Amino acid sequence: MAGGWSKDGAVQEQIDSTIEDALERARSELPSGESLEYCEECGDLIPQARREAIKGVRLCIACQSERDKQRTTVSGYNRRGSKDSQLR
Repeated sequence: MAGGWSKDGAVQEQIDSTIEDALERARSELPSGESLEYCEECGDLIPQARREAIKGVRLCIACQSERDKQRTTVSGYNRRGSKDSQLR
C-alpha cells in the first residue's frame, strides 16, 4: 500500500536499489588480473597462499589492513527515490 506521493512497492524498490548499489561498489573494488609477487606499496613479498586465495592481489596483508582502516564509510541509504533528494 502506497501513501502520499509514493507508488505501491516504492519502499521495496528503494531497498533493492540500495543493495544493488552496495554490490556494484563491492564488485568494483575486487582485484582482477594476475596477482603480484611483491606488494606495490612497500615491496614486501606477498605470501603464495594469499596470491592463490585472492586472484589479482596487489598488496601485502599489512598494507591492505592499513588501507582498509583509512577507507571512508559509505552511507547505506539510497536517496534516489527520496523526496528530500528531489527537492535539493
